[in-house]
Amino acid sequence: MSQPSLSQPPSTQPNGSQLRARATGLTLAGLIVAVSMTTIDQTIVALSAPTIETDLGLGHDLMQWAVNVYLIATAAAFLLGGRLADVFGHKKMVQIGIAAFGLTSLLCGLAPTDAYAGAWLITTRALQGVAGAIMFPAAIGIVVQSFPREGRAKAMASFFAITGAMTAIGPIAGGFLTQWTWRSVFWVNVPLAIVASAIIAVSAAPSVRRDERIDLPGALTIAAGLGAIVFGLQQAGSWGWTSPYVLASLVAGVVLVIVFVLVERRTDEPLVKLELFRDRGFVIVTLATLFASMAFLSTFFFLSVYGQVSLELTAINTGLLFGKFFVGFVIAAQIGSRRFDQVGARSVLILGGLIGAAGFGWLAVSVTTIPANPGAVINPQTWPIMLAGAGVGFMISAASTDAVNRAIGASYGEVTAISQTMRNFGSALGLAVFSTLVTGVLIDKLTASFTALGAPADAAREVVGRISGAEVGHGTGSGSFDQLPTALQQQYLQAVHQGYADAVAWAFAGAAIAMLVVTLLGLCYPKGVISATFGDHEDSGSAAAESGTATVAA
Repeated sequence: MSQPSLSQPPSTQPNGSQLRARATGLTLAGLIVAVSMTTIDQTIVALSAPTIETDLGLGHDLMQWAVNVYLIATAAAFLLGGRLADVFGHKKMVQIGIAAFGLTSLLCGLAPTDAYAGAWLITTRALQGVAGAIMFPAAIGIVVQSFPREGRAKAMASFFAITGAMTAIGPIAGGFLTQWTWRSVFWVNVPLAIVASAIIAVSAAPSVRRDERIDLPGALTIAAGLGAIVFGLQQAGSWGWTSPYVLASLVAGVVLVIVFVLVERRTDEPLVKLELFRDRGFVIVTLATLFASMAFLSTFFFLSVYGQVSLELTAINTGLLFGKFFVGFVIAAQIGSRRFDQVGARSVLILGGLIGAAGFGWLAVSVTTIPANPGAVINPQTWPIMLAGAGVGFMISAASTDAVNRAIGASYGEVTAISQTMRNFGSALGLAVFSTLVTGVLIDKLTASFTALGAPADAAREVVGRISGAEVGHGTGSGSFDQLPTALQQQYLQAVHQGYADAVAWAFAGAAIAMLVVTLLGLCYPKGVISATFGDHEDSGSAAAESGTATVAA
């Protein structure tokens, strides 16, 4: 009599495709954990800044530099990070980026309490930004290489939806962690980095190195140019758009970008393949990313200030506003990715822009009426916030997917770096323009309200300075508001609550206009095109790959 088999029945054993699918899913999870560190840092550090400033004895200007230098360094290093990923391998560079981000996060949390505290924190934050710029393009490169074209948009939608939603975790996590120590807002990245690195080490495909050189002169030129532009935009709110330092920074940045383009045209192995910009579809989705980012990323700042100033919410409860935004974002991202796979980017850009414009326009109207229960999960402002998030979510991951599908060869890191540079630039531009607009309106409204109540106009400017985190105007006193009669304090506070609500409506109106531009760009997108103009030869057997472009009936 034969012995019963001790082996698992063949029908229940996973086949090769199932094992690959599991590894791919595990890789995506690891990359989401890694990149979530960078998105959480966008809000957790800014909202923990007052505690850090007090504990280290930093001046406000030094603390602002510690917050702003992260974005400047990231914007400056993204293109180099993308090129490094494509040349040395995406897996290798994402692991280096994760390790560097974890280490620099640890160093940020170890800032001393002596005279070197400011320099230490600013330097480590800059290095943290560079680490993020190395990690992100390589992470997207792995996502792109791990998924075929037909499933890529869905994977990218999940990636951007979850990592973007982590931004809402920042205020909540920061509120809890700072009760223990502000240093933990940085140290929380260390275990995340260890987990992400371990997952990617065992699940991601090996890196492939190219025998190509890195264009260091081009990298330094574009880093200086983009850094100068972002710096000028960041300082425009506090120094003013007519400040000679702001103008000099912006002009120098633009000149350096032009020099970079001229140099790259004469370089055999450039940092950026400029022929990408001959592709009309690529240019359109890149511009759409810029304008959507003007609305998307500046929304976090304005919702945060609106929640704490006008609605009198705690930082933790303000995170609920972000949560509402991302409910719409996450749901719409999945729908938008499916539509992108079916019909391409054109209609996704058009619909996403229209939905976003409607949501932000509705939000601009609704924020002027402060709800009776602002901390409630459901109130009249919930729906416009969700609709605004849905508009951005519907198109942003599709735009990024379309961009990487158009990569020349397999330069996914390079293309991702371009897209992320535009996201950072759009964020800085939107925040600079909308902050200037909001500050101007707020000064006018508070000046009128305060003078009607008998307070000097300087008191209004002082309050605006406290809200914006920057001194507004000249000659404002340091304690004029605190010296006002106690009996009138509540009336002044009410004026501040309503004044900021009326002023921030202009920022959301600007965001609605930015999303309308996305719609217009969608109308200019080539009709019928649903995939890359430049193929990566992964579908070389298909007619679409042979022609370089797949189309549907217009």
